Amino acid sequence: MATPTRSLWRNRAKLTVVATAIGGGATAIATSDDPSKNLKICTNVPLRLLRDSVTAASIAFVCRGTERTFCGMGIQSRKGYWFGTWREGLGVYTFTYRYHGRMGENINHCFFGYLLSLNLVPLSDYEYSLWGLQDGTAEKGRVKHEVHMRSARRLEELCFRNGGIYIKLGQHIGQLEYLVPEEYVRTMRASMLNKCPVSSYDQVCEVIKKELGGMPDEVFDEFNPVPVASASLAQVHAARTHDGKKVAVKVQHTHMTDTAAADYATVEFLVNTLNWVFPTFDYRWLVDEMRESLPKELDFVLEAKNSEKCLNNFRRLSPHLSEYVYAPRVYWNMSTPKLLTMEFMDATGINDVKCLKKLGLQPSEVAKLVSQAFAEMVFKHGFVHCDPHAANMMVRPLPHGKRNIFGKRKPQLILLDHGLYKELDFSTRTNYAALWKALIFSDANAIRENSAKLGAGDDLYALFAGILTMRPWNRVIDTAANHLVIQGGDTDRSELQMYASQYFPQISELLRRLPRVILLLLKTNDCLRAVNNCLLKGSSPQSFLIIGRVSAEAVIEAKRLQTKSFFSRLSIWLEEISVEARFLTMQIALWLLQFRKALCG
Repeated sequence: MATPTRSLWRNRAKLTVVATAIGGGATAIATSDDPSKNLKICTNVPLRLLRDSVTAASIAFVCRGTERTFCGMGIQSRKGYWFGTWREGLGVYTFTYRYHGRMGENINHCFFGYLLSLNLVPLSDYEYSLWGLQDGTAEKGRVKHEVHMRSARRLEELCFRNGGIYIKLGQHIGQLEYLVPEEYVRTMRASMLNKCPVSSYDQVCEVIKKELGGMPDEVFDEFNPVPVASASLAQVHAARTHDGKKVAVKVQHTHMTDTAAADYATVEFLVNTLNWVFPTFDYRWLVDEMRESLPKELDFVLEAKNSEKCLNNFRRLSPHLSEYVYAPRVYWNMSTPKLLTMEFMDATGINDVKCLKKLGLQPSEVAKLVSQAFAEMVFKHGFVHCDPHAANMMVRPLPHGKRNIFGKRKPQLILLDHGLYKELDFSTRTNYAALWKALIFSDANAIRENSAKLGAGDDLYALFAGILTMRPWNRVIDTAANHLVIQGGDTDRSELQMYASQYFPQISELLRRLPRVILLLLKTNDCLRAVNNCLLKGSSPQSFLIIGRVSAEAVIEAKRLQTKSFFSRLSIWLEEISVEARFLTMQIALWLLQFRKALCG
């Protein structure tokens, strides 16, 4: 059997071939019938790979906390180990090098850079800056913070320069506050959500003229040339129609068609190459997901239809929430696949806690509404908004002025950017609901059973439960009412970072097995977790209680649809009473915990 060192050299030789064949790889996957488009792809793909390489050669993600040695790929060198960590959803795939020296740090180098620069022996900013500094000292903490900030800015620059899916990747990094250093999270959140690079006004005029047949001042009575927000695919301008209605005009970036093609070509080339070099690395499903999702996100007519379908689902299936969830009205006569005109929303960002309080809204009530709305979408509607980061949700007081029992105004959730939706078939939706019900009730047998039904198998159900809840297995099956709550402290963060890096082979295999729709739900969970943490400075037991209640209702409703006999219906009715009793018990336990916390605080 070959030694790990020989295995590394064999892979090194493969990577050398890959690095010299990048231009040819770009040419091979440029299969458009348009010669000019092929030329742009052949130019952009190597350029993107080069930018990835240069950035990754100098930045790294420090994975704090663990001191265990783990060789995920079976590749070992004399000084350290290469292994990988994968994060669900869009994911951040990194290879980790542990350097056994005085530094004693875990250093993750982005694999895309490693692919191109393995033979260059780059000098890492982390290795250079932290060399010789003693663990636990104030000096090392200060230097590490500075390196984190420099590296986060380099990554930000890379995302902005490449655009497209790279910005979406940066957005997702901004949601992973429990897995990556907070310097990265703050940097990505501050810039990637709605302050992305903008198209020039001339480019905006070009799109509007092509799509609507006239210049902005002809089509609209007023049009603000300065965008109110800019994201990865488009930017939004405030305008006023000739009949006096204030509207938001979402204009697709002019370069998006070419950028999307280059992004897809780059990812396809890299994923296929990685699978050739490391056969255990099989993320070709990511290519299939991009092939399906990118064209949909670039079609604003489909986005508009999604928004209307979403609201219609709340009216039909969740009428008790229909007035609390809203999406801007679409002006169909002024909308096309590359331009979307909709109602301008006078509301505040969901993560602006100070503004929410000024409006008389309680952040805890907003968090409950978000949990309720998305639980209904996932478990009852089967039609889910899969990009619910903070820039895609706004809040305003309920227009009709209703107040809660304490006299506080009730919130209305406004959902934006409906380009990325996923539909869950009946079986997947029911099994996923049953799994979450089991997670809330700490039912190990039901967790195993429903995880297997979703594809995790009998061997990876505990890992699947951990990824869903961000809790270790011993906490998942703890019977305490707040067993799934993440406190948000450094201890929780370090523990989660350790698990993420420790179980790469198992995570890789799990993601390969799961349906792609479940992978998008994992990304959705990350976004919702980040919003919840911003509103409450940590996860809330009430949010989990809401998820449990809605998932349990969905499971019971599914059973009713599948049975007609009197005794079966009687059994379901008794089960419903039992479930309600358990939730009441959990609610009382949570009230007692909160009361005790208030007394101690």
